[in-house]
Amino acid sequence: MTAVSRPKDKHRHMTAGEVVLTILKYAVLLALTVVALVPFVWMISSSLKTSIDVFSIPMKWIPTELHWENYSLIWQRVPLAAYFKNTAILAVIVTFMQILTSSFAAYAFAKMQFKGRDVLFMCYIGTIAVPWQVYMVPQFIMMRSIGLYDTIWALVALQSFSAFGVFLMRQFYLGIPNDLSEAARIDGLSEYGIWARIILPLAKPAIATLCIFTFVNTWNDYMGPMIYLTTDIKKTIQVGLRRFIQAYSADYNLIMAASLCSLLPVTIVFLFLQRYFIEGIATTGMKG
Repeated sequence: MTAVSRPKDKHRHMTAGEVVLTILKYAVLLALTVVALVPFVWMISSSLKTSIDVFSIPMKWIPTELHWENYSLIWQRVPLAAYFKNTAILAVIVTFMQILTSSFAAYAFAKMQFKGRDVLFMCYIGTIAVPWQVYMVPQFIMMRSIGLYDTIWALVALQSFSAFGVFLMRQFYLGIPNDLSEAARIDGLSEYGIWARIILPLAKPAIATLCIFTFVNTWNDYMGPMIYLTTDIKKTIQVGLRRFIQAYSADYNLIMAASLCSLLPVTIVFLFLQRYFIEGIATTGMKG
């Protein structure tokens, strides 16, 4: 007489050991979260204090009196508005260009067949391993020779192409069935049409991931604007913050207020694209 297999209980109760292990996992995650958030909470608290109260002992996480005027003073001390505008323009243009160029090149490497495709792709991706300091001087000489020195267009020209972006988009494209492209070719759709009307709409998670990486890196870039931008009114927020710290090194409350303002745009972009970002990280690289 054969034994009848009993279906697994989907609502199986956790054992005491599993409950303890789960509690420990959440406790560790909670502790790490608190450790990661402490600097940000201190920055917010300090931005609402006077300069004397920032390092007062014992420390007060919640100030007795909130000094909101700190956020108005920082715009009067240095031209932060111009720095924000320059950084926003640079970050938006570079992000758009990287998404355009990376997605277009990735389509060729993932969905088109041509001689030497894989070798060319490996050579291009290999440039990721080359440190920027190696070709920094030749880049500077080239930008100066074509008249782009002291303009944001030098940074746009240098940062509009990304080997990492091509790799990220290509890995996602490889997960899209080739049958869709083949069916579109049979229907007479050109390669440009396939890329724009079929591949791009399906690649929203990868595009969001690349958008976040590019926007954050461009917004936080310090060395590039420091080298190529000399006129004060043309500088970006990171260089402007450095100038602000040098000029008002004792006013930690104002420094924290300016730093917090500089974090808001990247935080908003991440929160807006968070859902697509997590999906893109989870699915990119599953095939290749």
